[in-house]
Amino acid sequence: MVRAVTGSARLRILGWQLLLVALALAGSVLAARQVLLARVDERVDQGLARQVSELRRFVRFVDKSADPATGRSQFTDVRALLEAYLERAIPDRNQTMLALVDGSPAYRSAETPPYQLATDSRAITAFVSATAAGQPHYGLVATPAGDVRYVAVPVSVQGRAEKGVFVSAVFVDRERAEVAEVVRVLGVVGFGALAVAGAAGWMVAGRVLAPVRMVRQTAQTITETDLSRRIPVGDPGGRDEIVELARTFNGMLDRLEQAFAAQRAFVDDAGHELRTPITIIRGHLELLGDDPDERAESVALVLDELDRMGRMVDDLLVLAKAEQPDFLRREPMDVAGFTTDLFVKARALAPRAWRLEGVGEGRLLADRQRLTQALLQLAQNAAQHTRPGDAIGIGSAVDAEVVRFWVTDSGPGVAPADRARIFERFARGAHTRPAAAAGGGAGLGLAIVRAIATAHGGSVEAGGEPGRGATFTLELGLLGRGPAEHEPHRSVLRGAGEARDGRQDGSEA
Repeated sequence: MVRAVTGSARLRILGWQLLLVALALAGSVLAARQVLLARVDERVDQGLARQVSELRRFVRFVDKSADPATGRSQFTDVRALLEAYLERAIPDRNQTMLALVDGSPAYRSAETPPYQLATDSRAITAFVSATAAGQPHYGLVATPAGDVRYVAVPVSVQGRAEKGVFVSAVFVDRERAEVAEVVRVLGVVGFGALAVAGAAGWMVAGRVLAPVRMVRQTAQTITETDLSRRIPVGDPGGRDEIVELARTFNGMLDRLEQAFAAQRAFVDDAGHELRTPITIIRGHLELLGDDPDERAESVALVLDELDRMGRMVDDLLVLAKAEQPDFLRREPMDVAGFTTDLFVKARALAPRAWRLEGVGEGRLLADRQRLTQALLQLAQNAAQHTRPGDAIGIGSAVDAEVVRFWVTDSGPGVAPADRARIFERFARGAHTRPAAAAGGGAGLGLAIVRAIATAHGGSVEAGGEPGRGATFTLELGLLGRGPAEHEPHRSVLRGAGEARDGRQDGSEA
């Protein structure tokens, strides 16, 4: 079906092009025919008028050459005058000349005409009657050889009663036949060239539509498990429609591949992580006895596992939605006010020595709730890896067109080999505290932080030295640059350097 559509598209494009060119060619040939026919009629009329002029000049010459003694012309009658003129006249092709005396043919030109007008009584009658008024007459007469365009000129000699008629006739159908031959040659050559152009256009159309065929072939090879095929773009710098089609199709495949990958990751992660709590719940329900205390203990454990499953599902949904365009609801927000509010919210997470280490000034275009979710997750992660009374620092800073948020702790830190891996789904660091591992989530928290940062066009990274605490930094672009970083008030604790050194001097939140 796709092959038929592609082939018919190629045929339709070429067919419409050839049709338009054929119509233009036919129109130009017809227009050329009309122009040539008009030129033929004009040339015939000019030739006939020239014959009238030459006859008049000949008659004037005869009058000037009269005998001075007697005043008589050397031609004493009309017959001799017309005979002398016809001997000198040279007719053109498809032209004949006649001399009529008293309504009867007397002489004709030497060349053999396509048709003998002297034997056609209707034509002779038309010539004689046309000059009855004594003036030259142009007309058209039909003959077996086609239409004849003629001029009839009355001729007489003074003192003689004879009436002569000079006729110059042109077989216009023969002249027009030459035009038809020219038009036929033009048509044959033009439509022959059109056929050659059609064959060349078919090949060119095939090359132009080659990316379309590649789109079809690529679409046929794409399956749910293999979305890696792409259409090669011939000219990377090209901007024509075919190149843009290939790029658009490749972009669509990229989005589809990402969507399928996210879907597979969601299904795999959900299946992998939900299997353990379901197994635990099933095992306790199967072994549930009649002892009330045992029942209460099993119900508490089942509810705890269900809560953990609920949190896990919520986290997985957040990660799945992170790929959607409506994941964020951006709005301009003040960095300083946001940092202060974040610090107040984080203090309620756990009894730690919370420090506000710095506040940056500027405007940020971000989703306030998602950004709060990411930074509180970092704060919760720091609380899980520290003990009561340990120092945790929160702060922000503005540097050029970038705003940085950080969370520091005095826990075991992150090994350099784990700093990239801990942001993967269900990954934990090598130095995770047993208590944190047992009471924490499923290892999706930092993956959510990275998804939120990536959705904002930013990044998140882990730093610090193992055994001396960890520093998580989230970096985003600013909407508008504000003043430099400053310390907001005296009640906050020392700077980020002291927190990274693991010191706990200062007031506890």
